[in-house]
Amino acid sequence: MLNLRIDEEKCIQCGECADDCPRNVLSLDAGYPAVHPEEEKKCIACQHCFAICPTGALSIFGLDPEDSSPLNDALPSPQQLATLMKGRRSVRRYLEEPVETSIIAELIEVVANGPTAVNNRQLLFTVIESQSTMTTLRKDTIEGIRKVAEQDSLPEGLEFFAGIVDAADDGNDVLFRNAPHLLIVSSPADGSSPEQDCLIALSYFELLATASGLGTVWNGLCRWALTRIVPELLEQLNIPENHTIGYMMSFGKPAVKYHRTVQRGGARINSI
Repeated sequence: MLNLRIDEEKCIQCGECADDCPRNVLSLDAGYPAVHPEEEKKCIACQHCFAICPTGALSIFGLDPEDSSPLNDALPSPQQLATLMKGRRSVRRYLEEPVETSIIAELIEVVANGPTAVNNRQLLFTVIESQSTMTTLRKDTIEGIRKVAEQDSLPEGLEFFAGIVDAADDGNDVLFRNAPHLLIVSSPADGSSPEQDCLIALSYFELLATASGLGTVWNGLCRWALTRIVPELLEQLNIPENHTIGYMMSFGKPAVKYHRTVQRGGARINSI
């Protein structure tokens, strides 16, 4: 149930809520927003109507507009956001100190607000916080790869993982970069765009983590290892079998500090 409520004393009857509804669920009856029962099933819970109301007169799902953060003058400037986007780095050197559980939870809670296809919001954030669990995962992954390599069964194109095992034996963690945490984002494979939804979420996480003083690295090696070489480990991480793995990201407190943005040069633009 939408539980649509209108404070008629606050409502200025601007009609923005109805005009912005992507499924045309709302209409203006007698001047005030209303939803017809037969239209309610079309709602995708995007909350556009809730967010666009200039006076906070509209409530749905029992939500109180006063509990939302106002956007006026609260957004970062374009220059601040540009510096963040240009200044983020792929961090491959981490402190041994783990990130506080409360900080990880807050980051993921915010990132979960990112867009998903048809607002399905079915993303699963699998995060490894425990250092003992990370140690076990490192060991089990390397041993699993070693076994496959010894059987000469590494997937075509991934034969170089035998060298990653050798590096691990020499104390060099090429696979996880000694990061204290790993984040895996997955989504039901039967969704409209499961992989894209995951990539969006991880992009949001990377930027928010960087702004919070943390380091991240898109871990393609780990994704290859856990999805193509030792996929049985995903089951141990309680990731549903019917999920698409979008990507994986190692993160933690960086043991390196960057002082300026890089200079990439011009973008390749196909202007029509």
